[in-house]
Amino acid sequence: MHVLVVHNRYNSAQPSGENKVVDQEVALLREAGHRVELFERRSDDIAARSLPGKVAVPLLVPWNPAVRTELAARLRTERPDVVHVHNVFPLLSPAVLAACADAGVPAVATLHNYTQICPPGTLQRDGRPCTECVGATPLPAVRHGCYRNSRLATVPLAVSLSVNRRRWWTGVERFFCISAAQRDVLVAAGMPAGRLAVKHNFVPEPGVRREGEGEHLLYLGRLAEAKGVRLLMAAWDEIAAGGGLGVPLVIAGSGPLEREVAAWAAERDDVRYVGLYDQEECRKAIARAVAVVAPSTWLEAFGLVVVEAMAAGVPAVAAGHGAFVELVEDGVTGLLHTPGEAASLASCLRRIAAGPARGQEMGQAARRRYERDFSPAVGLERLVEGYRTAIAVRSADARGGDTRASRGDGDSR
Repeated sequence: MHVLVVHNRYNSAQPSGENKVVDQEVALLREAGHRVELFERRSDDIAARSLPGKVAVPLLVPWNPAVRTELAARLRTERPDVVHVHNVFPLLSPAVLAACADAGVPAVATLHNYTQICPPGTLQRDGRPCTECVGATPLPAVRHGCYRNSRLATVPLAVSLSVNRRRWWTGVERFFCISAAQRDVLVAAGMPAGRLAVKHNFVPEPGVRREGEGEHLLYLGRLAEAKGVRLLMAAWDEIAAGGGLGVPLVIAGSGPLEREVAAWAAERDDVRYVGLYDQEECRKAIARAVAVVAPSTWLEAFGLVVVEAMAAGVPAVAAGHGAFVELVEDGVTGLLHTPGEAASLASCLRRIAAGPARGQEMGQAARRRYERDFSPAVGLERLVEGYRTAIAVRSADARGGDTRASRGDGDSR
């Protein structure tokens, strides 16, 4: 199969689960003998642009005509069987879908978050769930400045959601939802259920697994409010006030709360802030963990670090909402805490640290779950199945004269 992957890579200075998923899927497909090529833009490149070029970036978020022309020409020349779209923000835009329609190539898209129904993609505002824009115009997002706490920065995302909604919903043959929880939210918001398929992200074999009880609790990810970092700090303060756990907390990552986390950790001897780990360091840190902590306050669409822990035979302590309920079987492969409650998170951390034998049993159960549902073999099967479905749908539409993908043309500019 010939696949063209379309992705706007996130800034390399911060950890990106989406970048990791794209790289892993490309490698998996190539190892299986498929021909995979990339059509990419990089957010890192924005810094090198001239001042007028930087000013123009927000204008390209809803629609980038140059991308449509460039991609359509490439599709006509190379004729891939399918285009797989990941992230299009900020430099690609939904113009990539028009290019697919122009060239008559079927498109699939992985939905890594909730940007189809929420401008910043989090369904959260001020640390609490928010659905004001769901099924309505995204004006509330602009009013509240939901993206980067800025009304001005939110405007391009809100405009793109408004003018490109129909193009997305008619121009993509198959959407890959990365959890059933995410699919349920999107269907309830009005997205076409028949085009939404659940395809969990897979995780490669880590090459190292936990031996023994583990030596630390580990938070690994972006240091941001939505990821529950402040909640974790509050829970750890409560634990320390009660005498501690006997194992340290290791925090690895970067993000907007980095200075706050670093200052908090510097004042304690039971916390180590280690900055941004590379992939090998991440694997080793996970394999040495008593448990991986995922206390997100937003409704995670997946939870890659939880599955990476499973692969290493390590249980997770995660928030009991969103995709975590689907990934973590409470008391079997890990523990679920009450979302947003520091006392509940602290209780779960105490339980996992106080029962090493039980923790090892949960780690073994987590590994079995990984082998069943999240291994590369399972990931490849579901990925190729989705591509074949999209190709078959497109072929049937072409034979029947259905032009639905191109009918949205006038709705996107």
